[in-house]
Amino acid sequence: MKRKIVIAGGSGLVGKQLAGLMAHNGFEVHLVSRRPSAPSTPNLHEHVAPSDDWPAIVARIKPAVAISCLGTTIRTAGSRDAFRAIDQDLVLAFATASHNAGAQHFITVSSVGTMPASGNFYLRTKAEMERGLLNIGFQRVDIMRPSLLTGGKREAHRPGEAFGILLSPLVDRLMIGPMRRFASTPSDVLAQAIAALADRPDEGVFIHENDSIRALAG
Repeated sequence: MKRKIVIAGGSGLVGKQLAGLMAHNGFEVHLVSRRPSAPSTPNLHEHVAPSDDWPAIVARIKPAVAISCLGTTIRTAGSRDAFRAIDQDLVLAFATASHNAGAQHFITVSSVGTMPASGNFYLRTKAEMERGLLNIGFQRVDIMRPSLLTGGKREAHRPGEAFGILLSPLVDRLMIGPMRRFASTPSDVLAQAIAALADRPDEGVFIHENDSIRALAG
């Protein structure tokens, strides 16, 4: 039988690439989304509904693996509270629903530099999300910590992000040794790395930064 995968955030940069890749690789992929993002295929099914309805949808799917590609920016969300509602609260609600539905493996996209004591609200919120995941009870948790994501087609134009992407080929050359973790991360490489983790049987908590992400992607 095909393994069932449920993905939240399938309309985003990484989620779109990941959903297509995993469906192509023979997984039964289910997207839970608040707006349409992908046409259904024999291996790819999208469930469009308000996020409050996601737990019931996930319960019907009964996934083996759940993946969160949810994420926004404070500017796009409109406030710190609105940002936290997506990048922390919604991720943890999706994770809890997935665990209750039988998933024992959870993969999430976080960020390089994440620390609980960070003075940066974005990174501190990501750290709180990561910590919350560890209390849910999954047998395996994979936390992806990419740096600036490059490549692919974004739905929203973010001027600061676009400027960083423009400079990334130059800046990446300066990222040597321990600083490699802060070099840009191609979005397709991140998607390939996540796909490679979906069949991992070993248990534990695993954090993946640039070197690990590139190694997983092959």
